[in-house]
Amino acid sequence: MAPNIAIVFYSMYGHIRKLAEAEKRGIEEAGGKADLFQVEETLSEDVLAKMYAPGQDPSIPFITPDELEKYDAFLLGIPTRFGNFPAQWKTFWDRTGKQWQTGGFWGKYGGLFVSTASQGGGQESTCLATMSTFAHHGIIYVPLGSHTASTLLANLDEPRGGSAWGAGTFTSTDGTRMPTAKELELATNQGSSFYKTVSKVNFA
Repeated sequence: MAPNIAIVFYSMYGHIRKLAEAEKRGIEEAGGKADLFQVEETLSEDVLAKMYAPGQDPSIPFITPDELEKYDAFLLGIPTRFGNFPAQWKTFWDRTGKQWQTGGFWGKYGGLFVSTASQGGGQESTCLATMSTFAHHGIIYVPLGSHTASTLLANLDEPRGGSAWGAGTFTSTDGTRMPTAKELELATNQGSSFYKTVSKVNFA
């Protein structure tokens, strides 16, 4: 049976959303399917307006921990805040006490993609921090690794987010830099390799 995959993200200015769409494209190119979801905003409209944030796209549904339980595997899009989860993602995980108690996420497969303002913004530390949450829930981490993406990861022609931990993008401090072609290619590569990995598992 083909794995049931969700791509869940939070994106304030659209950077992570673009990576999420590229991840989905990679899964589909590999022969799979994935559903796109968002985690809910925690900031008020007044605050978002002061930050010049466009707000979330109503065409992409929100997901709850109970709904995420229905999926066999998921890719999580995380914009970094000081090397860790933003409040929106932290709020989502703080609502997963039931899943922790019942093992609702135990044995499921998870991968990550991230964004930071700059090269030193904490992409790898955000992935490392996520490992604690994965461990407590028993989620099996599927890294991007270097096998399928070595050429992209070793390319130094331009600044590029992402690592063996997962795809990534740099946004610049004012958020004006959108994911480059290479960053989107890396995300597509990750979606494809993630699907090829989890499709080997018997989810029947």
